[in-house]
Amino acid sequence: MIQAVIHGLLLAIGLILPLGAQNIFVFNQGANQRKFRHALPAVITAGLCDSLLIVLAVIGVSLILMSFPLLQIVVYIIGLVFLLYMAWSLWHEQSTQLDDQRGISPAKQISFALSVSLLNPHAIMDTIGVIGTSASAYAGSEKIAFTIATISISWLWFIFLAIAGRSVGHFDKSGRLLIILNKISSIIIVIVALMILQKMFHLLF
Repeated sequence: MIQAVIHGLLLAIGLILPLGAQNIFVFNQGANQRKFRHALPAVITAGLCDSLLIVLAVIGVSLILMSFPLLQIVVYIIGLVFLLYMAWSLWHEQSTQLDDQRGISPAKQISFALSVSLLNPHAIMDTIGVIGTSASAYAGSEKIAFTIATISISWLWFIFLAIAGRSVGHFDKSGRLLIILNKISSIIIVIVALMILQKMFHLLF
């Protein structure tokens, strides 16, 4: 049991730490929102999405996606559109955010968090290929412990990112750092979108 928990914790930490669109977005919302609780839509949505992907990977349902190339392409296209729209929104809403310090609305937070979480092929591949495969080594209560440990790291990490972002936003009275963070977020998301586009070409040709 303890081995399964430690395995789940270390595996989740290794997968979630690298810089990506999801992490950047959650951190960005923490920095741009007036209070931590205003960034909760992004945190909760990202946490729920990761939890769903992990559970599906553990029980093997997510392997269905990888069995149908056409379905993968549809996911890629939808994800590409959402990511490009999110990058455009973050890039062009800077002056408004600095004026009212509200950041984007809860509805946009949820939709954007959904796109970078569920429509990110890299996140899906990590979950299926790494977490799903590792979970197959356990059964019964050990598999449940492994799953809970993995999910808990995701939630704690997203909460930490939002708090870290809020701390940066709190000390950035001029708003210049927020502009830089939002620009960087937009650029990274575009890079992720281009990587998705490359994956699509590999599937098609």
